[in-house]
Amino acid sequence: MGYDIFERIESEVRSYCRAFPSIFQTSRGAFLYDESGNEYIDFFAGAGTLNYGHNNPMIKAAVLDYLNRDGVVHALDMMTVAKRAFLETFEQVILKPRDMEYKIQFTGPTGANAVEAALKLARKVKKRANIISFTNGYHGLSAGALAVTGNRHFRNEAFVNRIDVSFMPYDGYFGDSINTLDYLRRYLEDNSSGLDLPAAVILEIIQAEGGINVAHYEWLRGLEAICRKFDIILIVDEIQVGNGRTGNYFSFEPAGIRPDIVIISKAISGLGLPMSIVLIKPDIDQWKPAEHTGTFRGNNLAFVAATTALNYWMTDEFSAEVVRKGKLLENLLTEIKKKHTSLSLKVRGRGLIYGLEMPSPDLAKTVSREAFLRKVIFERCGPNDEVLKFLPPLVIDDETLIKGISIIAKIIDSLATPKSVIAKLKGGHGMISL
Repeated sequence: MGYDIFERIESEVRSYCRAFPSIFQTSRGAFLYDESGNEYIDFFAGAGTLNYGHNNPMIKAAVLDYLNRDGVVHALDMMTVAKRAFLETFEQVILKPRDMEYKIQFTGPTGANAVEAALKLARKVKKRANIISFTNGYHGLSAGALAVTGNRHFRNEAFVNRIDVSFMPYDGYFGDSINTLDYLRRYLEDNSSGLDLPAAVILEIIQAEGGINVAHYEWLRGLEAICRKFDIILIVDEIQVGNGRTGNYFSFEPAGIRPDIVIISKAISGLGLPMSIVLIKPDIDQWKPAEHTGTFRGNNLAFVAATTALNYWMTDEFSAEVVRKGKLLENLLTEIKKKHTSLSLKVRGRGLIYGLEMPSPDLAKTVSREAFLRKVIFERCGPNDEVLKFLPPLVIDDETLIKGISIIAKIIDSLATPKSVIAKLKGGHGMISL
């Protein structure tokens, strides 16, 4: 009912609405409600944008109050009270306690635009064209961001010349027994390897779209050492796994590394309002005025929301809760894995981003579809969409988290009959009864 307008008018490019075919009307915390009043547990959270839940009451109240006072909404990069409050709070709550010194660049509203700015700046500073990215990495779909994205589905449809990017194997790409940094180091040491010395290396600490691939801390420290040795700028993309998703505000914190450039977007505003920033070490902040602009880089509603969201980080309590809930999520998924050894399930993640890798994309799709019918929403990821991806809001309560995963566990129980499992593992087309 009411779907016709979307079919007739909206572009065929629409995606998530195909996986979640309901018309949603309201949302609160970890729940979405459709126009018929049905309640859905949301393990999607706006693809990691709604870390503090839907319509977070504290953040929403601050934004409504600002609007009611006729606060400036749009200001490009002019100075405003809202921007000042954000800069002061971010410095005091996030940067200074971590002994970090970064300049803050406000870019256009999308994460991809922040990626573009970071790559452009790195090339400008080092006066080199090449960038190193990693297998299964995802950094956005604008031309420059797409060039450092490994996903074949997106790359094949672009039909543009994607030059000046070299892909290297991510941690664990060849299995646990091979350190992929040895491969990278050898290429850089050999002047005849064919690899142009890059201006920068860009990576995610946890490859979210790539299948929840988690880099080891030792590997990250080794990568940083290589960047320092060869005078390469280290860019960390925190768009999806930053803003507390892993338990730390920055996902790279536990590794003890110090990126030259950090890209933040998605959950930074705390309310789903568009906002992206680039953190830049002062010595490489070599932009000239207006050298990278954007009409909507002054979203003052996002500044107000982001400033309020930082209240969660005034103490260590919120971070500890995310870590605790992450262990609960990991344990729940591990129980499913142990119960179905014949499926060879794999559990990966940290904090409140976890993946459950299925033996086939078809089985993953079936679980996802059945979960939606039972009012649980999550997306799939990985090279072939074979990984169930869980991104619950960081404020989710234990009861809701357990209930949602229990529903998924029951679905897998119902599918994991000997005949259906064998058919799927062999790539057959046996019917699965739901």
